[in-house]
Amino acid sequence: MSSQLKVFCVNIGEYFPVEGGDTLSDIYLRLKDCIPFSPICARVNNKTESLSFQVFTPKQVEFLPVESSSGHRCYVRSLCMMLYRAVETVYPGTRLLICHSVSKGYYCRLEGMLPDSAVAEALKAEMRSLVERDIPFVRKERLTTDVIEVFKKQGLMNKVKLLETLHSLYWVYWNLDGLSDSYYGELAPSTGALGVFDLVPYEEGLLLLGPDAAQPSLPAVPVFQPKLYRAFTDYLRFNHIIGIQSAGDVNRVVEEGGTGMMINVAEALHAKYIDEIAAQITERYHQGGARVVLIAGPSSSGKTTFTKRLAVQLLTNLLRPVMISLDNYFIDREHTPLDETGDYDYESLFALDLELFNEHLNRLIAGEEVELPYYNFERGAREFRGEKIRLGEGTVLLIEGIHGLNPELTRDVEPEMKYRIYVSALTTLAIDDHNWVPTTDNRLLRRIIRDYKYRGTSALDTIRRWPSVRRGEEKWIFPYQENADSMFNSSLLFELGVMRDEAERVLRGVPNDLPEYAEAYRLRKFLGYFSPISDRLIPPTSLLREFLGGSSFHY
Repeated sequence: MSSQLKVFCVNIGEYFPVEGGDTLSDIYLRLKDCIPFSPICARVNNKTESLSFQVFTPKQVEFLPVESSSGHRCYVRSLCMMLYRAVETVYPGTRLLICHSVSKGYYCRLEGMLPDSAVAEALKAEMRSLVERDIPFVRKERLTTDVIEVFKKQGLMNKVKLLETLHSLYWVYWNLDGLSDSYYGELAPSTGALGVFDLVPYEEGLLLLGPDAAQPSLPAVPVFQPKLYRAFTDYLRFNHIIGIQSAGDVNRVVEEGGTGMMINVAEALHAKYIDEIAAQITERYHQGGARVVLIAGPSSSGKTTFTKRLAVQLLTNLLRPVMISLDNYFIDREHTPLDETGDYDYESLFALDLELFNEHLNRLIAGEEVELPYYNFERGAREFRGEKIRLGEGTVLLIEGIHGLNPELTRDVEPEMKYRIYVSALTTLAIDDHNWVPTTDNRLLRRIIRDYKYRGTSALDTIRRWPSVRRGEEKWIFPYQENADSMFNSSLLFELGVMRDEAERVLRGVPNDLPEYAEAYRLRKFLGYFSPISDRLIPPTSLLREFLGGSSFHY
């Protein structure tokens, strides 16, 4: 082997000789007896690459299964392009919009159509045909001006708008069976790798379903989430009215000097929804209910600032908000349940003293005085320090915490006495027609900035901790989100542009010799789609200030 070199394969823990120019697929075929799965992509020097990646110098390579986070994203992106190819074949010229994740899948619309089961079956049959034909996804890189012309011919004008505002010299795109598209990540080697999927009618569109997280050999099963769907739809309608629906739209507004108006309109929408929620609580209060307002949501959804702004609005409605912290109802540390790793599971519902909490709520509703507990985190024990409260006339109790929508938390409180709110950054801004902004990525970026600025936590530690946070959300928050009386979408059209420079700076601190570098690199690449926006025009009451700093609220 004249041009032989060696790569270190993480999967087998040893060096392996390869020829210069070999693809990762070539390398896997020679190692497949040692690797107990068929990879969908790989990490090369801790960057996710497609299996068509060619090796010319020594590398560290780790092949990734579909079950990995990077593998799942690669699989879903590839499914999206396969659906696009199917739409162009079965309904040529129909615009496909892949909007956001909901109900365990990805909500898609066909412009000008209300798809029924016959449409879903026709597209699904074409997608199955593509799987059987095992057509390669071909990665290409050309001058951006050339790629723009390719996308113009296909009518992908949101992609054109994005590329025109990014001013990159070269651009990577993919070709599948004569059709071109671009994605902010790598794709599978071929359609033959995408045998597990489903496509079903959903509301006014279709739901594209990838492999189930628990059983990857089966497609995910949709869950009924009409309230979450409506929360997304309300914002999508708003985006359409103001003409800002994609990253290219935001970038163009920034280039043309309209940033201030965009920020003001987005902030005004938040204020409007908070006002509407406060009005509903006030109405229910005067009807004899809504004495307890429970505010729940996943990490970095902006629950704290939302609660403070809601309290201000309730005051203007002549109600007096009183806040108590769920954290003070932790049971003593020695009795705290353990998670699967043997650590204390403070995210578990049963880390709280539910008996005492419900007793206090019912006594407060009845007009009695209670002495609130205080949880001493240093001692890991509950204390009583003489803090007593009573709910007087016109007083509403605000309780913020991840378990607020779980019926078990307030099992002894009459339903009419509770008003439940779900808060999350339900990102409705798209990168382009076929690339959405994942809600999870938005929240992770918020948390990375906040943890670094206020908790002294590096991006490395936040990224490392994130999978555990997500598992807790899947177990303790998401199953109960449809219990909400109201949903508040805390996302802001402009926030990724505002967070870009700060997040990139913090993410660059993740060393590239660690596995977490792959996620840091992916997030930096993702942020690159958005033009930087100064935070000087953001008001001090903005929910985004909770993460960036400069808020007029005390945290």
